[in-house]
Amino acid sequence: MFPTVREILALDSVRHGLPRVLAGAASLDQPVRWVHVAEVPDIATLLRGGELVLSTGIGLSPSDDALRAFVSGLAGVGAAGLVVELGRGRFATSLPRAMITAAAGAALPLIELRRTVPFVRITEAVHALIVDAQLTELRATEEIHQRFTELSVEGAEPSEVVHQAAVLSGCPVVLENLSRQVLAYDTAGERPELLLDNWEQHSRRLRPTSRTGYSAGWLVTTVGARGQDWGRLLLRWPGPSAPPSRLSILVERAASTLALGRLIRRDAEGLERQIHRTLLTALLDHSRPVDEVALRARALGVPLERHHLVGVVIRFRADQEPDPGSRDAASRGPASADPGPRDLADSGHAGPRDPAGSVHAGSRDLADSGQAYLRDLAEAVGAALRESGLAGLTSPIDDATVGVLLALRAADDEDRALASFAAALHRTRTPDAPAVIIAAGTGAPTLREARRSLTEARQVADAARHDRRDVPFFRLPDVGLPGLLHLLRDEPRLQTFVERELGALLAHDAGHPRDQLLDTLRAYLENGRNKSAAASAAHLSRPAFYERLARISRILQADLDSVDTCLSLHVALVALTAIRER
Repeated sequence: MFPTVREILALDSVRHGLPRVLAGAASLDQPVRWVHVAEVPDIATLLRGGELVLSTGIGLSPSDDALRAFVSGLAGVGAAGLVVELGRGRFATSLPRAMITAAAGAALPLIELRRTVPFVRITEAVHALIVDAQLTELRATEEIHQRFTELSVEGAEPSEVVHQAAVLSGCPVVLENLSRQVLAYDTAGERPELLLDNWEQHSRRLRPTSRTGYSAGWLVTTVGARGQDWGRLLLRWPGPSAPPSRLSILVERAASTLALGRLIRRDAEGLERQIHRTLLTALLDHSRPVDEVALRARALGVPLERHHLVGVVIRFRADQEPDPGSRDAASRGPASADPGPRDLADSGHAGPRDPAGSVHAGSRDLADSGQAYLRDLAEAVGAALRESGLAGLTSPIDDATVGVLLALRAADDEDRALASFAAALHRTRTPDAPAVIIAAGTGAPTLREARRSLTEARQVADAARHDRRDVPFFRLPDVGLPGLLHLLRDEPRLQTFVERELGALLAHDAGHPRDQLLDTLRAYLENGRNKSAAASAAHLSRPAFYERLARISRILQADLDSVDTCLSLHVALVALTAIRER
Protein backbone atom coordinates (compact mmCIF):
# COMPACT_ATOMS: atom_id res chain seq x y z
CA MET A 1 0.00 0.00 0.00
CA PHE A 2 2.82 2.43 0.88
CA PRO A 3 5.60 3.67 -1.46
CA THR A 4 9.07 2.31 -0.84
CA VAL A 5 12.24 4.27 -0.18
CA ARG A 6 13.42 3.34 -3.67
CA GLU A 7 10.22 4.72 -5.23
CA ILE A 8 10.55 7.96 -3.26
CA LEU A 9 14.12 8.43 -4.46
CA ALA A 10 12.77 8.32 -8.01
CA LEU A 11 10.42 11.29 -7.44
CA ASP A 12 11.34 14.50 -9.30
CA SER A 13 11.36 16.53 -6.10
CA VAL A 14 13.92 14.15 -4.58
CA ARG A 15 16.00 13.69 -7.73
CA HIS A 16 16.41 17.47 -7.87
CA GLY A 17 18.51 17.16 -4.70
CA LEU A 18 20.96 14.71 -6.35
CA PRO A 19 20.42 11.90 -3.82
CA ARG A 20 23.13 9.35 -3.16
CA VAL A 21 22.69 6.18 -1.11
CA LEU A 22 25.53 5.81 1.39
CA ALA A 23 24.29 2.82 3.40
CA GLY A 24 21.41 0.31 3.65
CA ALA A 25 20.94 -0.15 -0.10
CA ALA A 26 19.54 -3.61 0.53
CA SER A 27 16.66 -2.07 2.52
CA LEU A 28 15.49 0.42 -0.11
CA ASP A 29 12.32 -1.61 -0.67
CA GLN A 30 11.10 -0.86 2.84
CA PRO A 31 7.63 0.78 2.75
CA VAL A 32 7.36 4.40 3.88
CA ARG A 33 4.34 5.09 6.05
CA TRP A 34 5.02 8.81 6.48
CA VAL A 35 7.68 11.48 5.94
CA HIS A 36 8.88 13.36 9.02
CA VAL A 37 11.15 16.42 9.14
CA ALA A 38 13.28 16.39 12.29
CA GLU A 39 16.18 18.42 13.62
CA VAL A 40 16.30 17.15 17.21
CA PRO A 41 18.53 14.28 18.32
CA ASP A 42 15.87 12.42 20.30
CA ILE A 43 13.32 12.26 17.46
CA ALA A 44 13.23 8.45 17.72
CA THR A 45 11.03 8.71 20.80
CA LEU A 46 8.33 10.40 18.69
CA LEU A 47 8.25 7.86 15.87
CA ARG A 48 6.17 4.69 15.46
CA GLY A 49 8.09 2.99 12.65
CA GLY A 50 7.92 3.22 8.87
CA GLU A 51 8.82 6.93 8.70
CA LEU A 52 11.34 8.44 6.30
CA VAL A 53 13.19 11.10 8.29
CA LEU A 54 14.38 14.29 6.54
CA SER A 55 17.02 16.40 8.26
CA THR A 56 19.72 19.01 7.68
CA GLY A 57 21.57 17.75 10.77
CA ILE A 58 21.67 21.21 12.30
CA GLY A 59 20.49 19.95 15.67
CA LEU A 60 22.77 16.94 15.86
CA SER A 61 25.86 16.71 18.02
CA PRO A 62 29.11 16.42 16.04
CA SER A 63 30.49 13.66 18.25
CA ASP A 64 30.73 10.19 16.73
CA ASP A 65 29.00 8.57 19.70
CA ALA A 66 26.04 10.95 19.45
CA LEU A 67 25.71 10.34 15.71
CA ARG A 68 25.84 6.59 16.21
CA ALA A 69 23.21 6.83 18.94
CA PHE A 70 21.01 8.96 16.67
CA VAL A 71 21.17 6.42 13.83
CA SER A 72 20.69 3.44 16.17
CA GLY A 73 17.64 5.10 17.69
CA LEU A 74 16.01 5.50 14.28
CA ALA A 75 16.78 1.89 13.34
CA GLY A 76 15.50 0.69 16.71
CA VAL A 77 12.01 2.14 16.20
CA GLY A 78 11.81 0.83 12.63
CA ALA A 79 12.32 4.03 10.66
CA ALA A 80 12.30 3.40 6.90
CA GLY A 81 15.35 5.60 6.25
CA LEU A 82 17.25 8.83 6.90
CA VAL A 83 17.76 11.59 4.32
CA VAL A 84 20.28 14.33 5.20
CA GLU A 85 20.73 17.47 3.14
CA LEU A 86 24.28 18.78 2.76
CA GLY A 87 25.24 22.45 2.77
CA ARG A 88 22.65 24.24 4.86
CA GLY A 89 23.09 22.36 8.13
CA ARG A 90 25.93 20.86 10.11
CA PHE A 91 27.34 18.80 7.25
CA ALA A 92 28.73 20.94 4.45
CA THR A 93 30.15 18.50 1.89
CA SER A 94 29.75 14.96 3.28
CA LEU A 95 28.31 12.93 6.11
CA PRO A 96 30.56 11.70 8.92
CA ARG A 97 32.02 8.21 8.62
CA ALA A 98 30.57 7.25 12.02
CA MET A 99 27.04 7.95 10.80
CA ILE A 100 27.56 5.94 7.61
CA THR A 101 29.07 3.01 9.49
CA ALA A 102 26.24 2.97 12.04
CA ALA A 103 23.58 3.05 9.29
CA ALA A 104 25.28 0.22 7.40
CA GLY A 105 25.45 -1.87 10.56
CA ALA A 106 21.76 -1.33 11.23
CA ALA A 107 20.74 -1.86 7.54
CA LEU A 108 19.09 1.58 7.67
CA PRO A 109 19.00 3.39 4.29
CA LEU A 110 21.09 6.56 4.61
CA ILE A 111 20.81 9.05 1.75
CA GLU A 112 22.56 12.37 1.31
CA LEU A 113 21.15 15.22 -0.79
CA ARG A 114 23.98 17.12 -2.50
CA ARG A 115 21.73 19.97 -3.63
CA THR A 116 19.35 22.10 -1.60
CA VAL A 117 15.73 21.02 -1.87
CA PRO A 118 12.72 22.53 -0.06
CA PHE A 119 11.63 19.69 2.19
CA VAL A 120 7.98 20.71 1.74
CA ARG A 121 8.14 19.61 -1.90
CA ILE A 122 9.30 16.17 -0.84
CA THR A 123 6.71 15.81 1.92
CA GLU A 124 3.88 16.98 -0.37
CA ALA A 125 4.87 14.55 -3.13
CA VAL A 126 5.31 11.56 -0.80
CA HIS A 127 2.19 12.26 1.23
CA ALA A 128 0.17 12.53 -1.99
CA LEU A 129 1.45 9.07 -2.94
CA ILE A 130 0.55 7.68 0.47
CA VAL A 131 -2.95 9.16 0.44
CA ASP A 132 -3.57 7.91 -3.11
CA ALA A 133 -2.32 4.46 -2.09
CA GLN A 134 -4.57 4.45 0.96
CA LEU A 135 -7.54 5.48 -1.17
CA THR A 136 -6.73 2.73 -3.68
CA GLU A 137 -6.42 0.26 -0.81
CA LEU A 138 -9.78 1.36 0.56
CA ARG A 139 -11.44 0.92 -2.82
CA ALA A 140 -9.81 -2.49 -3.27
CA THR A 141 -10.99 -3.56 0.19
CA GLU A 142 -14.51 -2.42 -0.63
CA GLU A 143 -14.41 -4.43 -3.87
CA ILE A 144 -13.23 -7.48 -1.92
CA HIS A 145 -16.12 -7.25 0.52
CA GLN A 146 -18.64 -6.68 -2.27
CA ARG A 147 -17.35 -9.53 -4.42
CA PHE A 148 -17.33 -12.11 -1.64
CA THR A 149 -20.69 -10.97 -0.33
CA GLU A 150 -22.11 -11.65 -3.79
CA LEU A 151 -20.46 -15.08 -3.85
CA SER A 152 -21.93 -15.90 -0.44
CA VAL A 153 -25.42 -14.89 -1.55
CA GLU A 154 -25.10 -16.87 -4.79
CA GLY A 155 -23.88 -19.98 -2.95
CA ALA A 156 -20.78 -20.15 -5.15
CA GLU A 157 -18.83 -23.39 -5.44
CA PRO A 158 -15.41 -23.51 -3.71
CA SER A 159 -13.63 -23.46 -7.07
CA GLU A 160 -15.35 -20.17 -7.94
CA VAL A 161 -14.42 -18.60 -4.59
CA VAL A 162 -10.79 -19.64 -5.07
CA HIS A 163 -10.82 -18.32 -8.63
CA GLN A 164 -12.13 -14.93 -7.54
CA ALA A 165 -9.50 -14.73 -4.80
CA ALA A 166 -6.81 -15.32 -7.42
CA VAL A 167 -8.31 -12.73 -9.76
CA LEU A 168 -8.53 -10.05 -7.07
CA SER A 169 -5.02 -10.72 -5.76
CA GLY A 170 -3.24 -11.64 -8.98
CA CYS A 171 -1.57 -14.45 -7.02
CA PRO A 172 -1.94 -18.27 -7.00
CA VAL A 173 -4.46 -19.50 -4.44
CA VAL A 174 -4.92 -23.04 -3.06
CA LEU A 175 -7.68 -24.51 -0.89
CA GLU A 176 -6.66 -27.64 1.01
CA ASN A 177 -8.24 -29.88 3.62
CA LEU A 178 -6.73 -30.70 7.00
CA SER A 179 -4.83 -33.61 5.46
CA ARG A 180 -3.06 -31.17 3.13
CA GLN A 181 -4.92 -32.48 0.08
CA VAL A 182 -5.83 -29.92 -2.57
CA LEU A 183 -9.55 -29.27 -2.91
CA ALA A 184 -9.40 -26.37 -5.37
CA TYR A 185 -6.77 -24.07 -6.80
CA ASP A 186 -6.16 -21.30 -9.28
CA THR A 187 -2.65 -20.75 -10.62
CA ALA A 188 -3.22 -17.12 -11.70
CA GLY A 189 -1.57 -17.97 -15.00
CA GLU A 190 1.27 -20.11 -13.68
CA ARG A 191 1.90 -23.76 -14.56
CA PRO A 192 -0.09 -26.09 -12.27
CA GLU A 193 2.76 -28.54 -11.77
CA LEU A 194 4.98 -25.78 -10.41
CA LEU A 195 2.33 -24.99 -7.84
CA LEU A 196 1.12 -28.47 -6.83
CA ASP A 197 4.09 -30.83 -7.13
CA ASN A 198 4.89 -32.30 -3.70
CA TRP A 199 2.13 -30.13 -2.30
CA GLU A 200 1.57 -32.03 0.93
CA GLN A 201 5.22 -31.88 1.96
CA HIS A 202 5.47 -28.20 1.08
CA SER A 203 2.22 -27.31 2.84
CA ARG A 204 3.25 -29.00 6.08
CA ARG A 205 6.27 -26.70 6.26
CA LEU A 206 3.99 -23.63 6.36
CA ARG A 207 3.22 -22.97 10.03
CA PRO A 208 1.89 -19.47 10.67
CA THR A 209 1.72 -18.48 14.30
CA SER A 210 -1.86 -17.15 14.12
CA ARG A 211 -5.12 -18.05 12.43
CA THR A 212 -4.11 -15.80 9.54
CA GLY A 213 -0.39 -15.43 9.05
CA TYR A 214 2.51 -15.22 6.63
CA SER A 215 4.97 -18.10 6.34
CA ALA A 216 7.71 -18.79 3.80
CA GLY A 217 6.16 -16.81 0.97
CA TRP A 218 2.56 -17.89 1.63
CA LEU A 219 -0.30 -16.03 3.29
CA VAL A 220 -2.26 -18.70 5.14
CA THR A 221 -5.66 -18.58 6.84
CA THR A 222 -7.73 -21.29 8.46
CA VAL A 223 -11.14 -22.16 6.97
CA GLY A 224 -13.96 -23.21 9.25
CA ALA A 225 -16.85 -22.04 11.37
CA ARG A 226 -18.54 -22.79 14.69
CA GLY A 227 -15.29 -24.10 16.10
CA GLN A 228 -14.94 -26.75 13.39
CA ASP A 229 -12.02 -26.05 11.08
CA TRP A 230 -11.88 -28.14 7.92
CA GLY A 231 -9.17 -26.62 5.74
CA ARG A 232 -6.75 -23.83 4.93
CA LEU A 233 -6.69 -21.19 2.20
CA LEU A 234 -3.23 -20.27 0.97
CA LEU A 235 -2.13 -17.36 -1.22
CA ARG A 236 1.40 -17.20 -2.57
CA TRP A 237 2.94 -13.77 -2.21
CA PRO A 238 6.03 -13.16 -4.37
CA GLY A 239 7.21 -9.98 -2.63
CA PRO A 240 10.33 -9.86 -0.46
CA SER A 241 8.34 -8.48 2.46
CA ALA A 242 5.09 -9.47 4.11
CA PRO A 243 1.96 -9.04 1.95
CA PRO A 244 -0.17 -5.90 2.35
CA SER A 245 -3.09 -5.88 4.73
CA ARG A 246 -5.46 -5.87 1.77
CA LEU A 247 -4.46 -9.44 0.94
CA SER A 248 -4.96 -10.54 4.53
CA ILE A 249 -8.47 -9.10 4.33
CA LEU A 250 -8.97 -10.90 1.00
CA VAL A 251 -8.00 -14.38 2.20
CA GLU A 252 -10.04 -13.97 5.39
CA ARG A 253 -13.13 -12.89 3.43
CA ALA A 254 -12.62 -15.76 0.98
CA ALA A 255 -12.24 -18.19 3.88
CA SER A 256 -15.43 -16.84 5.47
CA THR A 257 -17.28 -17.29 2.16
CA LEU A 258 -16.05 -20.88 1.90
CA ALA A 259 -17.04 -21.64 5.48
CA LEU A 260 -20.47 -20.08 5.04
CA GLY A 261 -21.03 -21.95 1.80
CA ARG A 262 -20.23 -25.22 3.51
CA LEU A 263 -22.62 -24.45 6.35
CA ILE A 264 -25.57 -23.62 4.13
CA ARG A 265 -24.89 -26.16 1.40
CA ARG A 266 -27.64 -28.76 1.49
CA ASP A 267 -25.39 -31.32 -0.07
CA ALA A 268 -24.24 -33.82 2.56
CA GLU A 269 -21.18 -34.97 0.61
CA GLY A 270 -17.78 -33.59 1.55
CA LEU A 271 -15.71 -31.26 -0.56
CA GLU A 272 -13.40 -34.15 -1.40
CA ARG A 273 -16.30 -35.99 -3.03
CA GLN A 274 -17.20 -32.88 -5.02
CA ILE A 275 -13.64 -32.75 -6.34
CA HIS A 276 -13.87 -36.46 -7.21
CA ARG A 277 -16.99 -35.62 -9.23
CA THR A 278 -15.29 -32.69 -10.97
CA LEU A 279 -12.23 -34.76 -11.92
CA LEU A 280 -14.25 -37.75 -13.10
CA THR A 281 -16.47 -35.51 -15.22
CA ALA A 282 -13.49 -33.64 -16.64
CA LEU A 283 -11.92 -36.97 -17.58
CA LEU A 284 -15.09 -38.19 -19.27
CA ASP A 285 -15.86 -35.14 -21.36
CA HIS A 286 -12.26 -34.05 -22.08
CA SER A 287 -12.90 -30.63 -20.55
CA ARG A 288 -9.47 -30.58 -18.88
CA PRO A 289 -6.08 -31.86 -20.06
CA VAL A 290 -5.38 -35.39 -18.89
CA ASP A 291 -2.13 -34.27 -17.26
CA GLU A 292 -3.99 -31.71 -15.18
CA VAL A 293 -6.60 -34.27 -14.10
CA ALA A 294 -3.75 -36.54 -12.97
CA LEU A 295 -2.06 -33.67 -11.15
CA ARG A 296 -5.22 -32.64 -9.30
CA ALA A 297 -6.04 -36.23 -8.43
CA ARG A 298 -2.55 -36.74 -7.01
CA ALA A 299 -2.89 -33.58 -4.94
CA LEU A 300 -6.17 -35.01 -3.61
CA GLY A 301 -4.42 -38.23 -2.61
CA VAL A 302 -5.52 -40.40 -5.56
CA PRO A 303 -2.49 -41.18 -7.75
CA LEU A 304 -3.52 -42.11 -11.30
CA GLU A 305 -0.22 -42.02 -13.19
CA ARG A 306 1.74 -45.26 -13.51
CA HIS A 307 -1.29 -47.20 -12.28
CA HIS A 308 -3.56 -49.75 -13.90
CA LEU A 309 -6.96 -48.06 -14.19
CA VAL A 310 -10.28 -49.91 -14.21
CA GLY A 311 -13.65 -48.28 -14.80
CA VAL A 312 -16.38 -49.67 -12.53
CA VAL A 313 -20.09 -48.87 -12.55
CA ILE A 314 -22.53 -49.78 -9.80
CA ARG A 315 -26.22 -49.47 -10.65
CA PHE A 316 -29.56 -50.61 -9.32
CA ARG A 317 -30.91 -53.76 -10.92
CA ALA A 318 -33.75 -53.04 -13.34
CA ASP A 319 -36.44 -54.70 -11.22
CA GLN A 320 -35.32 -52.83 -8.09
CA GLU A 321 -34.69 -49.30 -9.30
CA PRO A 322 -36.16 -46.99 -6.65
CA ASP A 323 -39.23 -45.01 -7.56
CA PRO A 324 -37.97 -41.43 -8.20
CA GLY A 325 -41.03 -40.09 -6.42
CA SER A 326 -40.89 -42.49 -3.53
CA ARG A 327 -41.62 -40.87 -0.20
CA ASP A 328 -39.64 -43.61 1.49
CA ALA A 329 -36.60 -42.72 -0.58
CA ALA A 330 -36.95 -39.12 0.40
CA SER A 331 -37.10 -40.01 4.06
CA ARG A 332 -33.95 -42.09 4.17
CA GLY A 333 -31.70 -39.14 4.94
CA PRO A 334 -31.35 -35.38 4.99
CA ALA A 335 -31.86 -33.44 1.80
CA SER A 336 -28.75 -32.93 -0.21
CA ALA A 337 -27.77 -31.77 -3.62
CA ASP A 338 -26.78 -34.24 -6.30
CA PRO A 339 -24.68 -32.36 -8.80
CA GLY A 340 -23.42 -35.59 -10.30
CA PRO A 341 -21.73 -35.93 -13.66
CA ARG A 342 -23.84 -36.27 -16.71
CA ASP A 343 -24.77 -39.66 -18.12
CA LEU A 344 -21.78 -41.29 -19.78
CA ALA A 345 -23.82 -41.72 -22.91
CA ASP A 346 -24.00 -37.95 -23.13
CA SER A 347 -20.52 -37.33 -21.80
CA GLY A 348 -19.36 -35.71 -25.02
CA HIS A 349 -21.42 -32.64 -24.21
CA ALA A 350 -19.75 -30.35 -21.70
CA GLY A 351 -21.82 -28.97 -18.88
CA PRO A 352 -21.60 -25.53 -17.28
CA ARG A 353 -18.04 -24.45 -16.63
CA ASP A 354 -16.89 -22.29 -13.80
CA PRO A 355 -14.33 -19.56 -14.49
CA ALA A 356 -11.53 -21.69 -13.10
CA GLY A 357 -12.33 -24.36 -15.65
CA SER A 358 -13.96 -27.01 -13.48
CA VAL A 359 -16.93 -28.77 -15.04
CA HIS A 360 -19.96 -29.52 -12.94
CA ALA A 361 -23.53 -30.56 -13.60
CA GLY A 362 -26.62 -28.85 -12.28
CA SER A 363 -27.79 -29.63 -8.75
CA ARG A 364 -31.00 -31.43 -7.89
CA ASP A 365 -32.49 -31.85 -4.46
CA LEU A 366 -32.24 -35.53 -3.58
CA ALA A 367 -35.20 -35.38 -1.25
CA ASP A 368 -37.43 -33.65 -3.77
CA SER A 369 -36.53 -36.09 -6.57
CA GLY A 370 -36.53 -39.19 -4.39
CA GLN A 371 -32.82 -39.88 -4.87
CA ALA A 372 -31.86 -40.60 -1.27
CA TYR A 373 -31.22 -44.20 -2.34
CA LEU A 374 -28.54 -42.98 -4.73
CA ARG A 375 -26.90 -40.97 -1.98
CA ASP A 376 -26.87 -44.06 0.21
CA LEU A 377 -25.37 -46.07 -2.63
CA ALA A 378 -22.65 -43.46 -3.23
CA GLU A 379 -21.78 -43.47 0.48
CA ALA A 380 -21.68 -47.28 0.50
CA VAL A 381 -19.34 -47.27 -2.52
CA GLY A 382 -16.99 -44.86 -0.75
CA ALA A 383 -17.05 -47.00 2.38
CA ALA A 384 -16.37 -50.14 0.34
CA LEU A 385 -13.35 -48.50 -1.28
CA ARG A 386 -11.94 -47.60 2.12
CA GLU A 387 -12.64 -51.04 3.59
CA SER A 388 -10.99 -52.84 0.67
CA GLY A 389 -7.98 -50.49 0.75
CA LEU A 390 -8.47 -49.31 -2.83
CA ALA A 391 -7.86 -45.86 -4.27
CA GLY A 392 -9.96 -44.25 -6.96
CA LEU A 393 -12.28 -41.48 -8.07
CA THR A 394 -15.97 -42.06 -7.44
CA SER A 395 -19.10 -40.07 -8.26
CA PRO A 396 -22.79 -40.48 -9.11
CA ILE A 397 -23.37 -40.71 -12.87
CA ASP A 398 -27.14 -40.61 -13.15
CA ASP A 399 -30.25 -41.29 -11.05
CA ALA A 400 -29.44 -44.98 -10.61
CA THR A 401 -25.69 -45.27 -11.14
CA VAL A 402 -22.39 -44.59 -9.37
CA GLY A 403 -19.12 -44.61 -11.30
CA VAL A 404 -15.65 -45.47 -9.98
CA LEU A 405 -12.20 -45.24 -11.56
CA LEU A 406 -10.02 -47.69 -9.64
CA ALA A 407 -6.25 -47.08 -9.56
CA LEU A 408 -4.39 -50.38 -9.13
CA ARG A 409 -0.65 -50.88 -8.90
CA ALA A 410 -0.60 -53.68 -11.47
CA ALA A 411 -2.88 -55.34 -14.01
CA ASP A 412 -2.50 -58.64 -12.14
CA ASP A 413 -4.38 -57.10 -9.20
CA GLU A 414 -7.53 -56.48 -11.27
CA ASP A 415 -9.68 -59.55 -10.49
CA ARG A 416 -8.62 -59.68 -6.84
CA ALA A 417 -9.35 -55.97 -6.36
CA LEU A 418 -12.76 -56.21 -8.01
CA ALA A 419 -13.73 -59.21 -5.92
CA SER A 420 -12.56 -57.47 -2.74
CA PHE A 421 -14.49 -54.32 -3.63
CA ALA A 422 -17.66 -56.29 -4.47
CA ALA A 423 -17.51 -58.16 -1.16
CA ALA A 424 -16.94 -54.93 0.79
CA LEU A 425 -19.85 -53.22 -0.95
CA HIS A 426 -22.12 -56.13 -0.08
CA ARG A 427 -21.11 -55.85 3.58
CA THR A 428 -21.56 -52.09 3.81
CA ARG A 429 -25.11 -52.00 2.40
CA THR A 430 -28.18 -52.61 4.53
CA PRO A 431 -30.23 -55.78 3.91
CA ASP A 432 -33.27 -53.82 2.75
CA ALA A 433 -31.32 -51.73 0.22
CA PRO A 434 -32.24 -52.23 -3.47
CA ALA A 435 -30.13 -54.85 -5.23
CA VAL A 436 -27.30 -53.58 -7.40
CA ILE A 437 -25.01 -54.98 -10.05
CA ILE A 438 -21.33 -54.21 -10.42
CA ALA A 439 -19.86 -53.92 -13.90
CA ALA A 440 -16.21 -53.43 -14.82
CA GLY A 441 -14.60 -52.30 -18.05
CA THR A 442 -11.37 -53.51 -19.59
CA GLY A 443 -8.37 -52.20 -17.66
CA ALA A 444 -6.49 -49.21 -19.07
CA PRO A 445 -2.70 -48.81 -18.77
CA THR A 446 -2.85 -45.00 -19.00
CA LEU A 447 -5.18 -42.23 -17.91
CA ARG A 448 -5.82 -41.29 -21.54
CA GLU A 449 -7.51 -44.68 -22.05
CA ALA A 450 -9.47 -44.62 -18.80
CA ARG A 451 -12.52 -43.04 -20.43
CA ARG A 452 -12.89 -46.13 -22.62
CA SER A 453 -12.87 -48.37 -19.54
CA LEU A 454 -15.51 -46.27 -17.79
CA THR A 455 -17.72 -46.14 -20.86
CA GLU A 456 -17.46 -49.89 -21.34
CA ALA A 457 -18.35 -50.48 -17.68
CA ARG A 458 -21.44 -48.31 -18.06
CA GLN A 459 -22.52 -50.18 -21.16
CA VAL A 460 -21.97 -53.56 -19.47
CA ALA A 461 -24.02 -52.40 -16.48
CA ASP A 462 -26.86 -51.30 -18.72
CA ALA A 463 -26.77 -54.60 -20.59
CA ALA A 464 -26.72 -56.66 -17.38
CA ARG A 465 -29.32 -54.75 -15.40
CA HIS A 466 -31.97 -57.41 -16.19
CA ASP A 467 -29.57 -60.28 -15.44
CA ARG A 468 -30.51 -62.08 -12.22
CA ARG A 469 -27.39 -64.23 -11.99
CA ASP A 470 -25.64 -64.02 -8.64
CA VAL A 471 -22.14 -63.02 -9.73
CA PRO A 472 -19.75 -60.60 -7.93
CA PHE A 473 -19.30 -58.41 -10.98
CA PHE A 474 -19.99 -58.40 -14.71
CA ARG A 475 -17.46 -58.00 -17.52
CA LEU A 476 -18.14 -57.63 -21.23
CA PRO A 477 -17.85 -61.39 -21.97
CA ASP A 478 -20.50 -62.08 -19.29
CA VAL A 479 -23.25 -60.29 -21.19
CA GLY A 480 -22.68 -62.16 -24.50
CA LEU A 481 -24.91 -61.41 -27.50
CA PRO A 482 -27.46 -59.39 -25.48
CA GLY A 483 -24.65 -57.25 -24.20
CA LEU A 484 -23.20 -56.68 -27.65
CA LEU A 485 -26.58 -55.74 -29.07
CA HIS A 486 -27.22 -53.49 -26.10
CA LEU A 487 -24.03 -51.60 -26.91
CA LEU A 488 -25.22 -51.22 -30.51
CA ARG A 489 -28.82 -50.35 -29.69
CA ASP A 490 -28.48 -46.76 -30.96
CA GLU A 491 -26.86 -47.88 -34.21
CA PRO A 492 -29.23 -47.08 -37.13
CA ARG A 493 -28.08 -50.16 -39.05
CA LEU A 494 -29.10 -52.45 -36.18
CA GLN A 495 -32.49 -50.74 -35.96
CA THR A 496 -32.93 -51.17 -39.71
CA PHE A 497 -32.09 -54.86 -39.36
CA VAL A 498 -34.74 -55.28 -36.63
CA GLU A 499 -37.36 -53.55 -38.76
CA ARG A 500 -36.49 -55.66 -41.78
CA GLU A 501 -36.73 -58.91 -39.84
CA LEU A 502 -39.66 -58.15 -37.53
CA GLY A 503 -41.37 -55.06 -38.92
CA ALA A 504 -44.31 -56.92 -40.47
CA LEU A 505 -44.98 -58.87 -37.27
CA LEU A 506 -44.71 -55.72 -35.14
CA ALA A 507 -47.17 -53.98 -37.44
CA HIS A 508 -49.60 -56.91 -37.08
CA ASP A 509 -49.40 -56.81 -33.27
CA ALA A 510 -49.92 -53.04 -33.28
CA GLY A 511 -53.13 -53.51 -35.26
CA HIS A 512 -54.38 -56.51 -33.26
CA PRO A 513 -53.92 -55.83 -29.54
CA ARG A 514 -55.79 -59.02 -28.60
CA ASP A 515 -53.81 -61.23 -30.98
CA GLN A 516 -50.15 -60.70 -30.13
CA LEU A 517 -47.82 -63.01 -32.05
CA LEU A 518 -44.39 -61.64 -31.08
CA ASP A 519 -44.35 -63.55 -27.78
CA THR A 520 -45.25 -66.74 -29.63
CA LEU A 521 -42.22 -66.31 -31.89
CA ARG A 522 -40.03 -65.54 -28.88
CA ALA A 523 -41.15 -68.73 -27.08
CA TYR A 524 -40.48 -70.81 -30.19
CA LEU A 525 -36.95 -69.45 -30.65
CA GLU A 526 -35.98 -69.43 -26.96
CA ASN A 527 -36.94 -73.13 -26.70
CA GLY A 528 -34.60 -74.13 -29.50
CA ARG A 529 -37.41 -74.48 -32.10
CA ASN A 530 -38.90 -77.33 -30.01
CA LYS A 531 -42.59 -76.77 -30.73
CA SER A 532 -43.90 -78.92 -27.89
CA ALA A 533 -41.71 -77.21 -25.29
CA ALA A 534 -42.52 -73.80 -26.74
CA ALA A 535 -46.28 -74.48 -26.65
CA SER A 536 -46.01 -75.49 -23.02
CA ALA A 537 -43.97 -72.34 -22.20
CA ALA A 538 -46.58 -70.20 -23.97
CA HIS A 539 -49.42 -71.95 -22.09
CA LEU A 540 -51.08 -72.97 -25.39
CA SER A 541 -52.25 -76.24 -26.79
CA ARG A 542 -50.02 -77.63 -29.50
CA PRO A 543 -52.62 -77.19 -32.30
CA ALA A 544 -53.20 -73.57 -31.28
CA PHE A 545 -49.47 -72.96 -31.08
CA TYR A 546 -48.85 -74.56 -34.50
CA GLU A 547 -51.59 -72.41 -36.01
CA ARG A 548 -49.99 -69.24 -34.61
CA LEU A 549 -46.59 -70.28 -35.99
CA ALA A 550 -48.13 -70.74 -39.40
CA ARG A 551 -49.59 -67.26 -39.30
CA ILE A 552 -46.23 -65.83 -38.21
CA SER A 553 -44.55 -67.59 -41.13
CA ARG A 554 -47.06 -66.05 -43.57
CA ILE A 555 -46.77 -62.54 -42.09
CA LEU A 556 -42.97 -62.60 -42.16
CA GLN A 557 -42.78 -64.64 -45.33
CA ALA A 558 -40.17 -66.72 -43.57
CA ASP A 559 -39.46 -70.44 -43.24
CA LEU A 560 -39.48 -71.09 -39.50
CA ASP A 561 -37.92 -74.51 -40.04
CA SER A 562 -34.78 -72.91 -41.50
CA VAL A 563 -31.87 -72.63 -39.04
CA ASP A 564 -30.47 -69.50 -40.73
CA THR A 565 -33.88 -67.79 -40.79
CA CYS A 566 -34.52 -68.55 -37.15
CA LEU A 567 -31.03 -67.35 -36.20
CA SER A 568 -31.67 -63.97 -37.87
CA LEU A 569 -35.06 -63.70 -36.19
CA HIS A 570 -33.60 -64.58 -32.79
CA VAL A 571 -30.89 -61.92 -33.12
CA ALA A 572 -33.54 -59.41 -34.18
CA LEU A 573 -35.66 -60.25 -31.11
CA VAL A 574 -32.71 -59.82 -28.75
CA ALA A 575 -31.85 -56.54 -30.46
CA LEU A 576 -35.46 -55.37 -30.16
CA THR A 577 -35.33 -56.06 -26.42
CA ALA A 578 -32.13 -54.03 -26.13
CA ILE A 579 -33.61 -51.13 -28.10
CA ARG A 580 -36.76 -51.06 -25.97
CA GLU A 581 -34.87 -51.20 -22.66
CA ARG A 582 -34.15 -47.52 -22.05
